[in-house]
Amino acid sequence: MSAIRSALFFMGCLCIGACEAAPEAGESESGVAEQALSWGQLPPPGPTTTDTPVGVSLEIDNGTAQPLRVRQGQRVYINEIDMRASIDATSVDEGVRGLDASGDFASLDWHGTSQVDESFLDSPNPDGTFTRRRFFRESNWMEEPSFFIIEQVDGSGHPHGVPMVVGTGLEEQRFPFDSFFIRRLRAIQWTYDCPTFTSCNGASHFGEEALVELRHANGPNPNFTLREDTTSLRVTWTLKPSHPYTIPVQQVANPTWDYGFGIGLATVTPPAPDGTYAPGQSVTFQFTMKDGAGKRLHDPGTMPTYADFLAGNVESGIQYYRLGQEQFATYYRRKHRESQVLVAIMGPIQDNRPIRSVVDLAEAIDFSTGVIHAGTQAEDGIYGDATGVPNYLILLGGPAFWSAPVSDTATFTLPADAAPGTYYVVIKARRRYLGEDTPKSAVLPIQVGTPQVTQPALTTGGCQACHQDGSSLGRVLHGLDNRAACTTCHAPISFELEGPVYVRTHFIHSRSNRFDAPLDKCSSCHLDNASIQRTSKSACLSCHKSYPADHVQNYGPIVDMYVGGREESFQQCSTTCHTTHPNSQLLH
Repeated sequence: MSAIRSALFFMGCLCIGACEAAPEAGESESGVAEQALSWGQLPPPGPTTTDTPVGVSLEIDNGTAQPLRVRQGQRVYINEIDMRASIDATSVDEGVRGLDASGDFASLDWHGTSQVDESFLDSPNPDGTFTRRRFFRESNWMEEPSFFIIEQVDGSGHPHGVPMVVGTGLEEQRFPFDSFFIRRLRAIQWTYDCPTFTSCNGASHFGEEALVELRHANGPNPNFTLREDTTSLRVTWTLKPSHPYTIPVQQVANPTWDYGFGIGLATVTPPAPDGTYAPGQSVTFQFTMKDGAGKRLHDPGTMPTYADFLAGNVESGIQYYRLGQEQFATYYRRKHRESQVLVAIMGPIQDNRPIRSVVDLAEAIDFSTGVIHAGTQAEDGIYGDATGVPNYLILLGGPAFWSAPVSDTATFTLPADAAPGTYYVVIKARRRYLGEDTPKSAVLPIQVGTPQVTQPALTTGGCQACHQDGSSLGRVLHGLDNRAACTTCHAPISFELEGPVYVRTHFIHSRSNRFDAPLDKCSSCHLDNASIQRTSKSACLSCHKSYPADHVQNYGPIVDMYVGGREESFQQCSTTCHTTHPNSQLLH
């Protein structure tokens, strides 16, 4: 408890000045103390002014900060901190001990470091070897609370004004003084030349890195307005108090676009007089990306090319898939930076359920359209198609295709056996503009075969018990609060088997020590006993890290931390056992 008391005292002392800078701060001493633990209401969507608090992202890689461009005189708060320390590849398998000896995080307290998970990448390397990832946590520096003090600095190197102070919170659970909803501090060892998918014996090419990922501020306080003479931010981490980081700041006067992000989605193909589309019909949809003031981020009919994006020439901040630019790992490594734009269709929505057929892109992609067929009514109980923006034929075609024009439309052909009901068309995208990083999605319902609107029957719920305010589903992940619209994009893919939402939900909540409900209490999320009775490796081993020896003999060893096995992980193991879960608190 002494660490908690110290953290609260430190936060209270340092936040007094910073919180006075926020518009809502009280004048009295007691008012300020209350404000230190009250993060305030996030601004609603819509146009912004320089006085609107805008959440900015700070990135520091191996001690070097990414420059920050911000609207001149903007009031800002810290919405995201990404830090990374790495050491050059070594030929010795030393776990992550090298990070304790050299690199930007060498001065941190690495005692207690423990390996907690291990998994191979699903696809082999070009030379036929495989890459293994080992994940480490529980280092003392990861467990204790720490704070970042952000000061404005002028061109002469002098700090001015009151600083902002934000904290990492604690690893074990969430507390009122947490500045961010997401807190992920960890280290990763990479083994790049494993001879087989299950063994790294004889490997000699290793890499090590440590990551700090703090995301989704609990509110816009504390914040400050950028002063006219501010040219940089000085960021001091209390775990490294004698080595502050300098983030260059460029203040942009009269930027072309506003902050914020919205997506319009509409049908181009008109429906029948009764408002429906027919099975077998091709339907075209158009999307429009806009800033918070409703201004277009691209010209009508066209989007930036992939080559322009890779060259950094998309001024409006539209993001595309960062294919091959760095590795991503669900929960463990920077999945929020992947930035893939997807348009998908699914239905009928009353049959909504996870797609469990593994999607092999080489077989599932239509090479005449670039559409990926993810699910069928016959095999999966629900139809789902998806396409990328840019189209997958451009994305996967290589540099020769990356300068090709990119459309702001997507066309899907409804299957001939499309069941009647409501279908969802959904787009997800991301915008990074003048320091702000915003995910957004849009959902458009259409009627197929009947004008009668149908509704999804979800078997899980209660997400809002934790996901509210700064962590609401409309703000985190893809900025999508309609969970029924996730089906197609989250089918299992041959190179990313952990795609299904239930796999990711089990994995993330079972690994997060800040999820404050018992993991065996299925009723926290599941609505009835029937919803936990389809047992499979992917359902069970996305939460459990082991199973009994007789299961190993019958079903094979655990070779994947996300789904347990390979493609067989999505098959139902049994209908006669595991029909209940101990301590689930669901009616039997």
